[in-house]
Amino acid sequence: MNYETRVDMSDTEDRVELDEVSGPDAARERRKKMWIVIAVLVAGALIAALMLSGGEEEVPFAAPESATAPAVTVLAPGAGTVQGAINATGTLAARRELPVGVVGEGGRVVSVNVEPGDWVGAGQVLAVIDRSVQSQQESAQAAQIEVAQADADLAQANLDRALQLVERGFISQADIDRLTATRDAAVARVQVARAQLAERRARNAQLNIVAPAAGLVLTRNVEPGQVVSPGSGTLFSIARGGEMELLARIGEVELDSVSVGAIGTVTPVGTDQQFQCTVWQKSPVIDEQTRQGTARCALGYDPALRPGGFASIELASETVVAPRLPESAILSDDRGSYVYIVDEDNTVVRRPIEVGSISDEGIVVASGLQGNERVVLRAGGFLTEGETVRPVTQGQAE
Repeated sequence: MNYETRVDMSDTEDRVELDEVSGPDAARERRKKMWIVIAVLVAGALIAALMLSGGEEEVPFAAPESATAPAVTVLAPGAGTVQGAINATGTLAARRELPVGVVGEGGRVVSVNVEPGDWVGAGQVLAVIDRSVQSQQESAQAAQIEVAQADADLAQANLDRALQLVERGFISQADIDRLTATRDAAVARVQVARAQLAERRARNAQLNIVAPAAGLVLTRNVEPGQVVSPGSGTLFSIARGGEMELLARIGEVELDSVSVGAIGTVTPVGTDQQFQCTVWQKSPVIDEQTRQGTARCALGYDPALRPGGFASIELASETVVAPRLPESAILSDDRGSYVYIVDEDNTVVRRPIEVGSISDEGIVVASGLQGNERVVLRAGGFLTEGETVRPVTQGQAE
């Protein structure tokens, strides 16, 4: 409450003028009383102000810092023995896929003898190419052998007669040498004709497209009446022995923990069937874009394993001792994976980590944590590094 004291100065001036008229003593006495009244009023206003304020300066209430800091749930994960398990996905494929195409001259396809899904043996005819022209060429080569053989027989007979006459002196030794060379050339022409016939027969045999090994026919890309040549590409593909594999894509860090011979469980997409596989090869290179490598896992034949399909795999890896956190505690950005921990001053600190295997129990932290840190479990995305918080242990929060 404020008290205001107003003094009408115009009235005071009139009183002064009257005092001057009445006399100096009377005027002095009135001014003295007036100042006493003003002093009393001012003192009263000051006393009233002090009473209302309680006599002390009012200080605004300051809440304790711990009450204003946001509460976050934290957990010290500890470190336990974790049986290594790597989960990945990949593509099913034939372990050894054999592409089959035209080996010989090619031509018009007369017949196709197999369908995808058929089992074939080594050397079995898959398709036949028309050989009407090549058959005539084979006959001509056979006739050339007979011609060459007749010339060789004649040259041999001439040489034999000359040898009988040379003893009587009718034929010189030079004639004998000439007839011998003629005989040898004729014999050589017979051998050439026979070789040409064998070559022709081999080329004709290549007109049959045959399976290079026993296995399962995967694809067929040719039809009767089609004209094919060595440039026609793959006409059939065969999985040798029907063996399959999974090309599992695994991160470069996890790939190091997978050993050749490791056992895995494969589940094709869209089915509940599971198959046991064995890692028989690891890729020696890492993809520069995805930072992943390939683990090739051998599988036996089963109709549910279709090359080109997707499947998931769980591989056993080395046993490690490491902390394990729920997915909500792990964050990531362009700098990699990290967690927020709360230090001794209740300040949020960013801690970079490397993520290991993932399971229903949580995510294994391969490196970056000892296990005794207070890790923020939830709402880490709303915190900033250096922020002061009020940590609440997971058990107390619940």
